[in-house]
Amino acid sequence: MAEQVKELTGTQKVAIVLMNLDPARASAVMKQFSDIEAEEITSEIIRLRRVDPDIADKALGEFHELATTGRLGSRGGRDVAQGLLEASFGTERAAGVLSRVASSMAGRAFEFLDEAEPAQIVTLLDGEMPQTCALVLAHLRPAHASKVMAGFPGDLRTEVARRIATMTSATPESIALVAQSLKERSAAVVAPNAAAEVVGGVQPLVDIINRSDINTERAVLAGLDEIDPELAEEVRSRMLTFGDIVKLEKRDVQQVLRGIDSVVLAVAMKGAAEPVMATIRENLSERNRELLDDEIRTMGPTRKSQVEEARADVVRAIRELEESGGITVHRSDEDGFVD
Repeated sequence: MAEQVKELTGTQKVAIVLMNLDPARASAVMKQFSDIEAEEITSEIIRLRRVDPDIADKALGEFHELATTGRLGSRGGRDVAQGLLEASFGTERAAGVLSRVASSMAGRAFEFLDEAEPAQIVTLLDGEMPQTCALVLAHLRPAHASKVMAGFPGDLRTEVARRIATMTSATPESIALVAQSLKERSAAVVAPNAAAEVVGGVQPLVDIINRSDINTERAVLAGLDEIDPELAEEVRSRMLTFGDIVKLEKRDVQQVLRGIDSVVLAVAMKGAAEPVMATIRENLSERNRELLDDEIRTMGPTRKSQVEEARADVVRAIRELEESGGITVHRSDEDGFVD
Protein backbone atom coordinates (compact mmCIF):
# COMPACT_ATOMS: atom_id res chain seq x y z
CA MET A 1 0.00 0.00 0.00
CA ALA A 2 2.87 2.35 0.78
CA GLU A 3 4.16 1.85 -2.75
CA GLN A 4 0.79 2.97 -4.12
CA VAL A 5 1.01 6.17 -2.10
CA LYS A 6 4.52 6.85 -3.37
CA GLU A 7 3.22 6.58 -6.91
CA LEU A 8 0.73 9.39 -6.32
CA THR A 9 1.76 12.78 -7.66
CA GLY A 10 1.92 15.79 -5.39
CA THR A 11 -1.22 17.18 -7.02
CA GLN A 12 -3.09 13.92 -6.36
CA LYS A 13 -2.07 14.00 -2.71
CA VAL A 14 -3.31 17.58 -2.39
CA ALA A 15 -6.57 16.52 -4.02
CA ILE A 16 -6.99 13.67 -1.51
CA VAL A 17 -6.39 16.01 1.40
CA LEU A 18 -8.98 18.50 0.14
CA MET A 19 -11.47 15.72 -0.52
CA ASN A 20 -11.20 14.67 3.15
CA LEU A 21 -11.55 18.16 4.62
CA ASP A 22 -14.91 19.66 5.40
CA PRO A 23 -16.00 22.10 2.66
CA ALA A 24 -15.25 25.25 4.66
CA ARG A 25 -11.69 24.23 5.48
CA ALA A 26 -11.11 22.86 2.00
CA SER A 27 -12.28 26.16 0.56
CA ALA A 28 -9.87 28.11 2.75
CA VAL A 29 -7.00 25.94 1.51
CA MET A 30 -8.04 26.12 -2.16
CA LYS A 31 -8.03 29.92 -2.02
CA GLN A 32 -4.28 29.81 -1.47
CA PHE A 33 -3.65 28.29 -4.88
CA SER A 34 -3.36 30.09 -8.22
CA ASP A 35 -5.95 29.43 -10.94
CA ILE A 36 -3.54 27.12 -12.76
CA GLU A 37 -2.84 25.11 -9.59
CA ALA A 38 -6.58 25.02 -8.82
CA GLU A 39 -7.27 23.64 -12.31
CA GLU A 40 -4.74 20.84 -11.85
CA ILE A 41 -6.12 19.95 -8.42
CA THR A 42 -9.69 20.06 -9.71
CA SER A 43 -8.78 17.68 -12.55
CA GLU A 44 -7.49 15.18 -10.01
CA ILE A 45 -10.55 15.53 -7.76
CA ILE A 46 -12.79 14.79 -10.74
CA ARG A 47 -10.67 11.82 -11.84
CA LEU A 48 -10.19 10.24 -8.40
CA ARG A 49 -13.90 10.00 -7.45
CA ARG A 50 -13.28 7.41 -4.70
CA VAL A 51 -9.98 6.67 -3.01
CA ASP A 52 -9.15 3.55 -1.03
CA PRO A 53 -9.32 4.39 2.71
CA ASP A 54 -5.80 3.08 3.38
CA ILE A 55 -4.32 5.14 0.56
CA ALA A 56 -6.20 8.21 1.78
CA ASP A 57 -4.89 7.71 5.33
CA LYS A 58 -1.33 7.29 4.10
CA ALA A 59 -1.53 10.41 1.94
CA LEU A 60 -3.01 12.43 4.79
CA GLY A 61 -0.23 11.22 7.06
CA GLU A 62 2.36 12.63 4.69
CA PHE A 63 0.83 16.07 5.13
CA HIS A 64 0.67 15.61 8.91
CA GLU A 65 -2.95 16.74 8.88
CA LEU A 66 -5.61 15.10 11.00
CA ALA A 67 -8.58 16.50 9.12
CA THR A 68 -10.64 13.36 8.49
CA THR A 69 -13.42 12.15 10.74
CA GLY A 70 -12.88 8.49 10.00
CA ARG A 71 -11.61 6.10 7.38
CA LEU A 72 -14.35 6.60 4.86
CA GLY A 73 -13.24 6.45 1.27
CA SER A 74 -12.60 9.92 -0.09
CA ARG A 75 -15.24 11.08 -2.56
CA GLY A 76 -14.46 13.14 -5.61
CA GLY A 77 -16.21 13.80 -8.90
CA ARG A 78 -17.48 16.88 -10.69
CA ASP A 79 -20.04 17.84 -8.02
CA VAL A 80 -17.43 17.79 -5.27
CA ALA A 81 -14.98 19.77 -7.39
CA GLN A 82 -17.63 22.33 -8.37
CA GLY A 83 -18.75 22.84 -4.78
CA LEU A 84 -15.20 23.31 -3.60
CA LEU A 85 -14.36 25.78 -6.38
CA GLU A 86 -17.53 27.83 -5.86
CA ALA A 87 -16.85 28.08 -2.13
CA SER A 88 -13.27 29.11 -2.82
CA PHE A 89 -13.55 31.48 -5.78
CA GLY A 90 -17.23 32.28 -6.29
CA THR A 91 -19.61 30.96 -8.93
CA GLU A 92 -18.28 32.89 -11.95
CA ARG A 93 -14.60 32.18 -11.44
CA ALA A 94 -15.37 28.56 -10.53
CA ALA A 95 -17.25 28.12 -13.81
CA GLY A 96 -14.23 29.36 -15.73
CA VAL A 97 -11.86 26.99 -13.96
CA LEU A 98 -14.21 24.04 -14.47
CA SER A 99 -14.65 24.91 -18.14
CA ARG A 100 -10.88 24.97 -18.71
CA VAL A 101 -10.46 21.71 -16.79
CA ALA A 102 -13.19 20.04 -18.82
CA SER A 103 -11.58 21.25 -22.06
CA SER A 104 -8.17 19.98 -21.01
CA MET A 105 -9.50 16.58 -19.95
CA ALA A 106 -11.64 16.25 -23.08
CA GLY A 107 -8.76 17.16 -25.37
CA ARG A 108 -6.57 14.45 -23.90
CA ALA A 109 -9.35 11.90 -24.45
CA PHE A 110 -8.89 12.13 -28.23
CA GLU A 111 -5.12 12.53 -28.36
CA PHE A 112 -4.73 9.04 -29.85
CA LEU A 113 -6.23 10.36 -33.12
CA ASP A 114 -3.77 13.19 -33.61
CA GLU A 115 -1.26 11.12 -35.58
CA ALA A 116 -3.84 9.11 -37.50
CA GLU A 117 -4.22 9.72 -41.21
CA PRO A 118 -7.42 11.63 -42.09
CA ALA A 119 -8.61 8.68 -44.20
CA GLN A 120 -8.18 6.38 -41.19
CA ILE A 121 -10.33 8.64 -39.04
CA VAL A 122 -12.98 8.81 -41.80
CA THR A 123 -13.04 4.99 -41.85
CA LEU A 124 -13.16 4.83 -38.06
CA LEU A 125 -16.17 7.18 -37.98
CA ASP A 126 -18.02 5.36 -40.77
CA GLY A 127 -21.50 4.54 -39.50
CA GLU A 128 -21.28 6.86 -36.48
CA MET A 129 -24.00 9.40 -35.79
CA PRO A 130 -23.29 12.97 -37.00
CA GLN A 131 -23.13 14.21 -33.41
CA THR A 132 -20.37 11.70 -32.64
CA CYS A 133 -18.41 12.75 -35.73
CA ALA A 134 -18.85 16.40 -34.74
CA LEU A 135 -17.62 15.72 -31.21
CA VAL A 136 -14.47 14.06 -32.55
CA LEU A 137 -13.69 16.75 -35.14
CA ALA A 138 -14.27 19.50 -32.59
CA HIS A 139 -11.49 18.02 -30.47
CA LEU A 140 -8.94 17.65 -33.26
CA ARG A 141 -6.57 20.38 -34.41
CA PRO A 142 -8.45 22.46 -37.02
CA ALA A 143 -5.90 21.69 -39.75
CA HIS A 144 -6.31 17.97 -39.10
CA ALA A 145 -10.10 18.15 -38.76
CA SER A 146 -10.43 19.94 -42.10
CA LYS A 147 -8.85 17.00 -43.92
CA VAL A 148 -11.14 14.56 -42.13
CA MET A 149 -14.20 16.65 -43.00
CA ALA A 150 -13.15 16.70 -46.66
CA GLY A 151 -13.39 12.90 -46.65
CA PHE A 152 -17.01 12.79 -45.47
CA PRO A 153 -19.87 12.33 -47.97
CA GLY A 154 -21.63 15.61 -48.81
CA ASP A 155 -24.75 15.17 -46.63
CA LEU A 156 -22.76 13.97 -43.62
CA ARG A 157 -20.25 16.79 -44.06
CA THR A 158 -23.01 19.39 -43.91
CA GLU A 159 -24.70 17.86 -40.88
CA VAL A 160 -21.40 17.49 -39.01
CA ALA A 161 -20.55 21.11 -39.78
CA ARG A 162 -23.90 22.24 -38.40
CA ARG A 163 -23.49 20.20 -35.24
CA ILE A 164 -19.98 21.51 -34.60
CA ALA A 165 -21.24 25.07 -34.90
CA THR A 166 -24.23 24.51 -32.60
CA MET A 167 -22.41 22.33 -30.08
CA THR A 168 -22.61 23.66 -26.53
CA SER A 169 -21.06 21.31 -24.00
CA ALA A 170 -20.61 17.67 -23.12
CA THR A 171 -19.71 16.10 -19.80
CA PRO A 172 -16.19 14.71 -19.39
CA GLU A 173 -17.82 11.33 -18.70
CA SER A 174 -19.70 11.21 -22.02
CA ILE A 175 -16.63 12.40 -23.93
CA ALA A 176 -14.55 9.70 -22.25
CA LEU A 177 -17.09 7.02 -23.23
CA VAL A 178 -17.01 8.05 -26.89
CA ALA A 179 -13.21 8.27 -26.88
CA GLN A 180 -12.81 4.87 -25.21
CA SER A 181 -15.18 3.20 -27.67
CA LEU A 182 -13.31 4.64 -30.66
CA LYS A 183 -9.93 3.84 -29.14
CA GLU A 184 -10.84 0.17 -28.71
CA ARG A 185 -11.91 -0.06 -32.36
CA SER A 186 -8.95 1.90 -33.70
CA ALA A 187 -6.08 -0.07 -32.20
CA ALA A 188 -5.13 -1.61 -35.55
CA VAL A 189 -5.03 1.64 -37.55
CA VAL A 190 -4.41 4.56 -35.22
CA ALA A 191 -1.08 5.35 -33.59
CA PRO A 192 -0.93 7.01 -30.15
CA ASN A 193 -0.06 10.70 -30.09
CA ALA A 194 0.73 13.59 -27.83
CA ALA A 195 -1.94 16.29 -27.61
CA ALA A 196 -5.09 17.70 -29.08
CA GLU A 197 -6.88 21.02 -28.92
CA VAL A 198 -10.39 21.34 -27.61
CA VAL A 199 -12.86 23.49 -29.46
CA GLY A 200 -16.62 23.82 -29.83
CA GLY A 201 -19.04 26.22 -31.48
CA VAL A 202 -19.03 28.35 -34.61
CA GLN A 203 -15.39 29.43 -34.35
CA PRO A 204 -13.92 25.92 -34.52
CA LEU A 205 -15.97 25.28 -37.66
CA VAL A 206 -14.59 28.52 -39.13
CA ASP A 207 -11.06 27.38 -38.23
CA ILE A 208 -11.65 24.07 -39.98
CA ILE A 209 -13.13 25.65 -43.11
CA ASN A 210 -10.34 28.23 -43.33
CA ARG A 211 -7.86 25.36 -43.54
CA SER A 212 -9.88 23.32 -46.03
CA ASP A 213 -9.49 23.26 -49.80
CA ILE A 214 -11.83 25.48 -51.79
CA ASN A 215 -14.10 22.61 -52.87
CA THR A 216 -14.69 21.51 -49.27
CA GLU A 217 -15.29 25.12 -48.23
CA ARG A 218 -17.88 25.65 -50.96
CA ALA A 219 -19.60 22.34 -50.25
CA VAL A 220 -19.86 22.95 -46.51
CA LEU A 221 -21.20 26.48 -46.89
CA ALA A 222 -23.64 25.48 -49.65
CA GLY A 223 -24.93 22.64 -47.48
CA LEU A 224 -25.36 24.95 -44.50
CA ASP A 225 -27.20 27.43 -46.74
CA GLU A 226 -29.81 24.76 -47.37
CA ILE A 227 -30.39 23.54 -43.81
CA ASP A 228 -29.56 26.63 -41.71
CA PRO A 229 -29.09 29.90 -43.68
CA GLU A 230 -28.57 31.99 -40.53
CA LEU A 231 -25.79 29.73 -39.33
CA ALA A 232 -24.19 29.79 -42.79
CA GLU A 233 -24.20 33.58 -42.74
CA GLU A 234 -22.66 33.68 -39.27
CA VAL A 235 -19.90 31.32 -40.38
CA ARG A 236 -19.20 33.48 -43.45
CA SER A 237 -19.07 36.63 -41.31
CA ARG A 238 -16.34 35.11 -39.15
CA MET A 239 -14.25 33.61 -41.90
CA LEU A 240 -10.93 35.17 -42.75
CA THR A 241 -11.00 36.35 -46.37
CA PHE A 242 -8.50 37.45 -48.96
CA GLY A 243 -9.70 41.03 -48.44
CA ASP A 244 -8.68 40.88 -44.77
CA ILE A 245 -5.09 41.39 -45.87
CA VAL A 246 -5.84 45.13 -45.64
CA LYS A 247 -6.29 44.70 -41.87
CA LEU A 248 -2.69 43.62 -41.39
CA GLU A 249 0.17 45.85 -40.34
CA LYS A 250 2.62 46.62 -43.17
CA ARG A 251 5.33 44.39 -41.78
CA ASP A 252 2.82 41.54 -41.46
CA VAL A 253 1.62 41.98 -45.06
CA GLN A 254 5.24 41.82 -46.19
CA GLN A 255 5.79 38.63 -44.21
CA VAL A 256 2.72 37.00 -45.79
CA LEU A 257 3.68 38.04 -49.32
CA ARG A 258 7.20 36.65 -48.94
CA GLY A 259 5.73 33.16 -48.91
CA ILE A 260 3.38 33.58 -51.89
CA ASP A 261 4.44 32.76 -55.46
CA SER A 262 3.96 35.67 -57.89
CA VAL A 263 1.80 33.51 -60.19
CA VAL A 264 -0.55 32.60 -57.32
CA LEU A 265 -0.65 36.23 -56.20
CA ALA A 266 -1.47 37.47 -59.69
CA VAL A 267 -4.39 35.05 -59.97
CA ALA A 268 -5.63 35.94 -56.49
CA MET A 269 -5.63 39.66 -57.34
CA LYS A 270 -7.84 39.13 -60.38
CA GLY A 271 -10.92 41.29 -59.82
CA ALA A 272 -9.88 42.23 -56.27
CA ALA A 273 -11.00 45.49 -54.68
CA GLU A 274 -8.71 48.50 -55.17
CA PRO A 275 -7.68 48.74 -51.47
CA VAL A 276 -6.57 45.11 -51.58
CA MET A 277 -4.60 45.67 -54.79
CA ALA A 278 -2.96 48.78 -53.33
CA THR A 279 -2.05 47.04 -50.06
CA ILE A 280 -0.34 44.21 -51.91
CA ARG A 281 1.56 46.42 -54.34
CA GLU A 282 2.73 48.81 -51.61
CA ASN A 283 4.27 45.96 -49.64
CA LEU A 284 6.22 44.31 -52.44
CA SER A 285 9.77 45.12 -53.31
CA GLU A 286 10.31 46.88 -56.64
CA ARG A 287 11.64 43.69 -58.18
CA ASN A 288 8.66 41.61 -57.00
CA ARG A 289 6.24 44.29 -58.19
CA GLU A 290 7.76 44.00 -61.64
CA LEU A 291 7.39 40.20 -61.57
CA LEU A 292 3.79 40.57 -60.45
CA ASP A 293 3.04 43.10 -63.20
CA ASP A 294 4.56 40.75 -65.78
CA GLU A 295 2.33 37.90 -64.59
CA ILE A 296 -0.77 40.10 -64.66
CA ARG A 297 -0.01 41.36 -68.19
CA THR A 298 0.47 37.89 -69.62
CA MET A 299 -2.47 36.35 -67.79
CA GLY A 300 -5.59 35.82 -69.86
CA PRO A 301 -9.14 35.14 -68.69
CA THR A 302 -9.13 33.13 -65.49
CA ARG A 303 -11.78 30.81 -64.13
CA LYS A 304 -13.48 31.97 -60.96
CA SER A 305 -12.61 28.69 -59.26
CA GLN A 306 -8.89 29.31 -59.95
CA VAL A 307 -9.13 32.79 -58.44
CA GLU A 308 -10.87 31.42 -55.35
CA GLU A 309 -8.26 28.69 -54.92
CA ALA A 310 -5.41 31.21 -55.24
CA ARG A 311 -7.06 33.46 -52.65
CA ALA A 312 -7.55 30.46 -50.38
CA ASP A 313 -3.78 29.84 -50.59
CA VAL A 314 -3.15 33.39 -49.39
CA VAL A 315 -5.70 33.01 -46.60
CA ARG A 316 -4.08 29.77 -45.46
CA ALA A 317 -0.70 31.53 -45.37
CA ILE A 318 -2.18 34.30 -43.21
CA ARG A 319 -3.79 31.77 -40.86
CA GLU A 320 -0.60 29.76 -40.47
CA LEU A 321 1.42 32.86 -39.63
CA GLU A 322 -1.25 34.06 -37.22
CA GLU A 323 -1.39 30.67 -35.51
CA SER A 324 2.38 30.57 -35.08
CA GLY A 325 2.34 34.08 -33.60
CA GLY A 326 4.23 35.57 -36.52
CA ILE A 327 1.54 38.12 -37.36
CA THR A 328 -1.60 39.63 -35.81
CA VAL A 329 -4.95 39.85 -37.61
CA HIS A 330 -7.34 42.60 -36.52
CA ARG A 331 -10.80 41.16 -37.18
CA SER A 332 -12.81 44.21 -36.15
CA ASP A 333 -12.76 47.88 -37.02
CA GLU A 334 -13.13 48.50 -33.30
CA ASP A 335 -9.80 46.86 -32.63
CA GLY A 336 -7.81 50.03 -32.84
CA PHE A 337 -4.95 51.55 -30.90
CA VAL A 338 -4.85 53.41 -27.59
CA ASP A 339 -2.79 56.61 -27.50
